[in-house]
Amino acid sequence: MTTRRQFLGGSAILAAGLLSACSPRTRQPLSPPGLENPYSALYGPLPDERFPLPAVDLRKIDKEFLRKEVYYPTSEKVGTLIVDTGNFHLYLVQENGTAMRYGVGLGRAGFEWNGRATVARKAVWPKWTPPEEMIQRQPELEKWSWKNGGMPPGPTNPLGARALYIFQGGRDTLYRLHGTAETWSIGRAVSSGCVRLLNHDIIDLYRRVPTPSPIVVL
Repeated sequence: MTTRRQFLGGSAILAAGLLSACSPRTRQPLSPPGLENPYSALYGPLPDERFPLPAVDLRKIDKEFLRKEVYYPTSEKVGTLIVDTGNFHLYLVQENGTAMRYGVGLGRAGFEWNGRATVARKAVWPKWTPPEEMIQRQPELEKWSWKNGGMPPGPTNPLGARALYIFQGGRDTLYRLHGTAETWSIGRAVSSGCVRLLNHDIIDLYRRVPTPSPIVVL
């Protein structure tokens, strides 16, 4: 298993099995009544997506993990992404000491490295390719291997509506920021996987973050 020191020193890339293992289980969100603005607007239905998304059931998530502009003084430059693994938040640094804050869910891999890297690639409704290590543990995933073209995009794809691909030193770390329909997993440590955001939030983040952009994991 890759350690923090190995990541920071560049002596090894992250373990593919942990980084790409995102459970594809989904739930059908409801549109709860009586939600105050702006959250009802931020997390309403998205019928124009390639795969239309229903409204998020906000009753299943703490308001602390909903998208919000917050006061966030930092020495990092505007446009930097900061993943606060201790508090399950992701910040996009803005001007005037503010940041856009998102709630995230973290797998084991999300706690195993820190340091600086770059968002080098982005994808809309990406394919998902389980790594060889994961296929060895779960042979039924062989049909989604890179040899077979990966899992097509869609509502059950573990990477969700968008994915941001993290590189360090020009090499893919296999670490992703990606979407999820599993509302319950935001603000929690799940069994495995990368950093996950609500599909609505990763769509918003995708629009705001160009490539390349710096990312810092605390």
